[in-house]
Amino acid sequence: MSERVRRAAGAALAAALLLASRPPADRAPDDPAGRAMDGRQAAAHRVEKLRVKVLEALPHDSKAFTEGLEMAGNTLYESTGLSGASSARAGPPDKPPTAHVALPAPLFGEGITVLGRTLWQLTWRNRIAIERDVTTLAELRRVPYPDDGWGMCFQQSAHRVVTSDGSARLTFRDLGTLAKTGEVTVTEEGRPVTELNELECVGAAVYANVLPTDRIVRIDPAAGAVTATIDASGLLRASELIPGATLNGIAAVPGTDQFLIAGKFWPKMFRVVLVPA
Repeated sequence: MSERVRRAAGAALAAALLLASRPPADRAPDDPAGRAMDGRQAAAHRVEKLRVKVLEALPHDSKAFTEGLEMAGNTLYESTGLSGASSARAGPPDKPPTAHVALPAPLFGEGITVLGRTLWQLTWRNRIAIERDVTTLAELRRVPYPDDGWGMCFQQSAHRVVTSDGSARLTFRDLGTLAKTGEVTVTEEGRPVTELNELECVGAAVYANVLPTDRIVRIDPAAGAVTATIDASGLLRASELIPGATLNGIAAVPGTDQFLIAGKFWPKMFRVVLVPA
């Protein structure tokens, strides 16, 4: 967790300056069916190389230490961090939030995800998760959350919540209690991918920001295998980057193949599509 500590320290400084992620044994080597199966296995582990293509730049609160980002319908939900500056926000993606609630210190806001009429918001090391009304963002209840809170998303196809904790692990959780129901280690070509941060569930896949890089990975959560690596570098000019301004936040735009991409202390958010690198 040393990187998270350094990140928070850098972010705190920035906040002050701003005031305030062999063929099978039963087949001969020259058996065509055996070769076909080997080909499918190789394809299953091939990592696609993608990059983001910007369609539009949108305004973003440059004081927001973005930890969670998700679209539901036409509403963008965002969770921000830092003790004393954490919040949950909701509203149109191109306008200021229409709902905004602050988390009292020492709570440090983290990942967020919508479940119908409610949403969950994690905290980093405060050992609780908060359930909120999806419209007003009013707090409904708190439940114990004994792990470090990082990213989270709702995987509707598997009827579960998926969370990250800064390691190479994705944890699967019950929708109503966030109790653990399983986990998987994420690997890329056999090697663990650590520092998984903000998450986005899209169908059967999970997208994850990799802290503190400009890289997003697409994961098959059934196997834990990375199926694509996405280059999201160069979205901001050097003059727009301040200490702590790290890529973090990916939200699928419902009904499209587009995503919203944001970051901590970023003055802009970007509507993008993913194209071959």
